Amino acid sequence: MSSYVIRSVRAGEWAAAKELRLSALRDPVAHLAFLETYEEAAARPDSFWKERTAGGAEGALGTQQIIAEGPDGHWVGTLTVLLEEPGTTDWAGLPVELRQGHVVGVFVRPEERGSGLTEVLFDAGLEWAWGREAERVRLIVHEENGRAQRFYRRVGFVPSGRTVPLPMAPGENELEFVLERGRD
Repeated sequence: MSSYVIRSVRAGEWAAAKELRLSALRDPVAHLAFLETYEEAAARPDSFWKERTAGGAEGALGTQQIIAEGPDGHWVGTLTVLLEEPGTTDWAGLPVELRQGHVVGVFVRPEERGSGLTEVLFDAGLEWAWGREAERVRLIVHEENGRAQRFYRRVGFVPSGRTVPLPMAPGENELEFVLERGRD
């Protein structure tokens, strides 16, 4: 792990953020892990990627994109944490009841999987959320994405019992997993 740098993305790094996202969307299980397709993301203008990267960059208040940079400077993994406030609604229109982190966009390049890198990214994401007084951290995972569910359980997340229907895929559901503060 010492050969990797784990850090927040910087606003000007939109091209690298775009490349890593497009790589994630080419993954064989991308349809179970991400709410957009490669074609949709690839068609977005550079202005979208600049704005998206700046919104999750170092120093941003409500969102943080954390990346793993390999020894050669190439990005090999990422996750993003959104800070959700009570009294608002989430991406699915469901009410948010607690100040919470919401982990999204988890991806580690296939050649880096099994190295412990995903755990290190999660540690950094949790540290960011806890540092902003989140009462818990949650994530949503497709009901058929067993690989991701096994990992999330291994790092301490547990199913909350909440099921989120996918509007773009009738009949398919996502499951909410949570990690309460003090249990990581």
